Amino acid sequence: MSANLPRHPLPPFTPESAAQKVRLAEDGWNSRNPQQVALAYSPDTCWRNRAEFVTGRDEVVAFLNRKWASELEYRLIKELWATTDDRIAVRYAYEYRNDSGQWFRAYGNENWQFDEQGLMTHRHASINEHPIAESERQFHWPLGRRPDDHPGLSEFGF
Repeated sequence: MSANLPRHPLPPFTPESAAQKVRLAEDGWNSRNPQQVALAYSPDTCWRNRAEFVTGRDEVVAFLNRKWASELEYRLIKELWATTDDRIAVRYAYEYRNDSGQWFRAYGNENWQFDEQGLMTHRHASINEHPIAESERQFHWPLGRRPDDHPGLSEFGF
């Protein structure tokens, strides 16, 4: 992976720059490109994702490859919850189906910390999910970036 290039916006965050950072993260994850997504994290990033612990970009790539191999038709919406100088808290929801055709909606919260280059050094995620019927799906945009005019979490009441 490439060198540590700055990932704008950089801390200290304002509410506006934090919201921009959140949308960039959402766009990256909706790309479902593990190599691209990993570049937003510091080389020694530390994650807690549910009960799994991930350290470093190589483990991030491996984690995301596993995730998106089993979470098919993945669509994610993130929303800023709070921010301070170098930290951002987000809430999110995503929908996916498994290889048996069962749909799920997952809800979660993440706490992020960034270095001076705007790379995420820490990601702590808590996630709950439940099966949904295909008719209960809310995230219907084509795979990839969520359109700007698509409702966010608050509009759905999630």
